[in-house]
Amino acid sequence: MSSKTKGENKKPDPLKSLIAGGTAGAIEGVITYPFEFAKTRLQLVDKSSKMSRNPLVLIATIARTQGIGALYVGCPASVVGNTAKASVRFLGFDSIKRLLADKDGRLSGPRGVLAGLGAGLLESVVAVTPAEAIKTAMIDDRQTASPKYRGGLSATFRLVKDLGFKGIYAGVLPVTIRQASNASVRFGSYNAIKTTIQNASGTPPSQPLSSGLTFLVGAFAGVVTVYTTMPIDTVKTRMQALGADKVYSSTFNCFVKVFKEEGLMTFWKGATPRLGRLILSGGIVFTIYEKMLVIMG
Repeated sequence: MSSKTKGENKKPDPLKSLIAGGTAGAIEGVITYPFEFAKTRLQLVDKSSKMSRNPLVLIATIARTQGIGALYVGCPASVVGNTAKASVRFLGFDSIKRLLADKDGRLSGPRGVLAGLGAGLLESVVAVTPAEAIKTAMIDDRQTASPKYRGGLSATFRLVKDLGFKGIYAGVLPVTIRQASNASVRFGSYNAIKTTIQNASGTPPSQPLSSGLTFLVGAFAGVVTVYTTMPIDTVKTRMQALGADKVYSSTFNCFVKVFKEEGLMTFWKGATPRLGRLILSGGIVFTIYEKMLVIMG
């Protein structure tokens, strides 16, 4: 085999996948957090509330009345979780991808979905569930007349202590289902589109697409992910709200109760800000990840 062919089939090692994924996750988490904040608030709002359901109006109103900082309530925990999540996600995906790829380094559509599914299961337990539980509880607490958890890092530690291990892992089932769905759909669609483009242009699988093309493909993967996984995301948020254990007895009970009492479309409440976030997220994460691998050689 020629040195050129070896270079074309070379895949990123685990440490580089971990560093590149973590860097991409941290940057994406800070940039897109206001969309995540708006999505969570809309998913938690009571049906009888007169609060605007327009995410842009919600963001503008909170920024005007409570300050820009209010849009970043729960952000530190989310960014730490996002960094760990992206690190584990890309490490898991690349590791599974190495096992499933053919001799030319290419991954078929079904195998791409399977690799994403494995990465999603791994990240949900290791990083996402605890970070999501803390973020959701802090945003929910800030809606009360007398918020209990103010003061940045110290408030986060108090919340963790109050929630305990059981509270931190509340909603682990819907989170795991959501992350597995998210990762399989996002990685599956991204990998399928990227492979199609590479095949059409004769580009080797180890060579990344241009930054602009990577952003567009990642953004499209984000759109697909939002509308296919939104119901489980809504259930996940409801299960992690403060006092949720007194309202819902299980993940299935939450599904049934929301459907009966609030209607089918409630499951897509918050889809617009999540769409805004995942379009940016998909573009930013995949672009930075690919560029970090290039920088690290």
